[in-house]
Amino acid sequence: MKFTACERLEIIRNKNRPTINDYIPAIFNTFMEMHGDRCFGDDNAIVGGIALLGNTPVTVIAQMKGRNLEENKKSNFSMPHPEGYRKALRLAKQAEKFHRPIICLVDTPGAFCGIEAEKRGQGEAIAKNLAEFMLLKTPIISVVLGEGGSGGALALAVCDELAMLENALYSVISPRGCASILWKDASREQEACELLQITAESLVEFGICDKIISEPMGGAHNDKMYTAENILEFLIESVEKLSKKDIDTLLIDRYNKFRCIGMYTE
Repeated sequence: MKFTACERLEIIRNKNRPTINDYIPAIFNTFMEMHGDRCFGDDNAIVGGIALLGNTPVTVIAQMKGRNLEENKKSNFSMPHPEGYRKALRLAKQAEKFHRPIICLVDTPGAFCGIEAEKRGQGEAIAKNLAEFMLLKTPIISVVLGEGGSGGALALAVCDELAMLENALYSVISPRGCASILWKDASREQEACELLQITAESLVEFGICDKIISEPMGGAHNDKMYTAENILEFLIESVEKLSKKDIDTLLIDRYNKFRCIGMYTE
């Protein structure tokens, strides 16, 4: 059964939808979390550390969504502050140094846009991630688990291979944000959701998404292990394939991948 973008928005916001707390133990053999950006503090909206994918050491950087009010308050409803993105970049640089592939698990409505985040350089932190991730000399694989909203998602999605779960959405702006800006009416969120063409199928057609990872009927919350096994299979195949590439070729391909996104006229 094929769902509309609006129906998928409801699916990915289901309170029982698996989060990284479900996926990390199911996908990786071990995981050692690391904290802090060595500048301001730690951000619970982004979890990162070293893990084993099979027998391969990898660095995992993931956005945390909560299942209840307390978990969401702790992770700021999966809206990272600048220190979260700086923590992600610190771990990515460490992965490059030790030649570990980087795996990013994306699930955010967008970066936090509060005054304190802006004071601490939210825009600069995201922009630096975009620039630095483009040049990292190690394979980068990103998977959009649910919401992939705006620069808050793109900061962890500059990669060599991008996959989306079947019901995930990925967009330059959240549907609610789009409706608020375009029509000055956030209640038109569902209308914006359909117009934006942000489903996995649309993004494959546009050449942005490389792989759609299947979910059980009705959404990932109906069978967490099935979804986790499909993510694991994709990650193992991608790490094996990308690790065989010469680094210079990897960087050229990554650059060209993003240069080909979008359309313009002169």
